[in-house]
Amino acid sequence: MDTKDLEERLGYQFSNKKLLEQALTHSSMTTDIHRNYERLEFLGDRILGVTIADMLCNTFKNEPEGALAQRFVCLVCKDMVAEIMKGLKVSDFIKTVNPSVKYKATVLCDVGEALIAAIYLDSGAIETAQDFVKRHWTAHIDKKSRPKKDYKTMLQEKTAAKKLPAPLYRMLKKTGPEHEPVFSVQVTVGDKFEAVGSSGTIRHAEQDAAEKMLIEMGVIDG
Repeated sequence: MDTKDLEERLGYQFSNKKLLEQALTHSSMTTDIHRNYERLEFLGDRILGVTIADMLCNTFKNEPEGALAQRFVCLVCKDMVAEIMKGLKVSDFIKTVNPSVKYKATVLCDVGEALIAAIYLDSGAIETAQDFVKRHWTAHIDKKSRPKKDYKTMLQEKTAAKKLPAPLYRMLKKTGPEHEPVFSVQVTVGDKFEAVGSSGTIRHAEQDAAEKMLIEMGVIDG
């Protein structure tokens, strides 16, 4: 496997190519724990966590712990790591039995964390792995680590306050290719209100539906 293009995108050249190959190998290819990425993912997750925590403390010096924790969750979550790996086109190099699996956010996140660990082990310096994280996460620190509004909770609270039935969510359909699905979810409040939201995950589609319901109810502006 020629990984030159990938290494250029990562900004790191491996001395031990087997470490890179391991970081890109899904467990469906081999159950050998020293040849798939699962152990590397475990280590990389910890390196990512401490690096992001340090970045946040240095960037937002006056924010309380609660606000930092919310930002932290956004930056280390599956969707964020997967988005960064997708931008680096890592899927092109993932080895798995089922080709569609390598496009899944869960797998992209696992591989992203495994790559962080592989860089650390290959270089022998945790600072090198942290530099990788800083290089690819810095652009997201302020823009995407702002805590998102929880429209589902907001809708739940508003309906309870108005003594309306609790919101009910129902998935209507799933469209698009396997690696880029679009879920449509309907939310209803009794027989008075109804809204439909869509997104790449059911959770986000529910949030979208709840937001649209709040707009329909006049709670927030559209």
